[in-house]
Amino acid sequence: MHSPEPALNHGGLALYVVAAVLAAAAQLVAGYLYLTSGLVAPLWALTLFLLWWLALSYVGVKLATRRSYWLLLVPVVAVATWFGAMVVGGTVLGWSA
Repeated sequence: MHSPEPALNHGGLALYVVAAVLAAAAQLVAGYLYLTSGLVAPLWALTLFLLWWLALSYVGVKLATRRSYWLLLVPVVAVATWFGAMVVGGTVLGWSA
C-alpha cells in the first residue's frame, strides 16, 4: 500500500523546522505576556487568558504535526488578542496596575 510522502523535501524540511522553532519561541514569549497580565488584569481574566493561550498552543501543535506554515500565525494571533484584550480591559473595565 502506498503511504503519502511528506510534501517537504530535505531543504524544505530544514526551513520548516526553523519556522516551527521560531513559532514555538514566539508562542513562549506570548505566554510570558499572558502570565504577566496578572499584574493588571483580575484573576478571572488571567484564567481566561491562560486558557486561550493553551488553546492556541494546541492549535499550533496540531499545525506543526501537519507541517503547515500557518503555524507562524499562531503567536501573531496570541499577541494580537492579548493586546486587544488588555486595551479593552484598561479602557472599558478599568484595569490598571
